[in-house]
Amino acid sequence: MTEDAVKAVVIGASAGALEALSSILPALPATFDKPVMVVVHVPADKQSMLAELFRAKCSLTVKEAEDKEPITPRTVYFAPPNYHLLVEADEILSLSSDEPVLFSRPSIDVLFESAADAYGPGLIAIVLTGANQDAANGAKAVIDAGGMVVVQSPDDAFSPAMPQAAIALNPGATVMSLTEIAAYLRKV
Repeated sequence: MTEDAVKAVVIGASAGALEALSSILPALPATFDKPVMVVVHVPADKQSMLAELFRAKCSLTVKEAEDKEPITPRTVYFAPPNYHLLVEADEILSLSSDEPVLFSRPSIDVLFESAADAYGPGLIAIVLTGANQDAANGAKAVIDAGGMVVVQSPDDAFSPAMPQAAIALNPGATVMSLTEIAAYLRKV
C-alpha cells in the first residue's frame, strides 16, 4: 500500500490495551496526516480516561469521538464508553447505542466494518491484545474491502486471544510486534 493510498487507521484493543497503545500512539509523529480511530473495551459505567491520558503522550490531537463529528487528519479518536463508534461514508463519525457485539459496546468489529465500507483499500486496521474474538470479523471485512490488516503477534500480547482469533479467520493478515507496528505506521 502506498503512502498516498492510506486514508485512515483503525485500532482495536482490549485486555492490555494501555500498554499496547502506549507503544504505538506516542510513536506517531506530528506529521502523521491520517486520522486514527480507536476502540478499547472499557466498562460501560465508567468514564474513560484514555483520551486524556494519551493527549499528554502524543504529538497528534487526541480526543473522545463525538456523534456527527467530521473526521480530520492528525487526530486520534477514542470511542466513548458504552457507544459503538462508526465511520459514515462521508467521513463523519457516528455513535450508536445498538446492542453489544460479542458482549462489547464499543465493538471493534462495528468500527472496522463501517471503516472498511467508508475507506475500502485506503484503510489499515490494527488488532491488538485482547481476551475475546472481537475484531476477527471486522478484520475480515477490511481485507474483503481491499484494506490492510496488521495483527499484534500473540507472543507479544498481554492477552493473545484476540490476535489469535483475528489470525485464524484472516490468514492474509500481517503479524508484527508492537515495535514493528509503530515503525510500520511511521512509514505510511
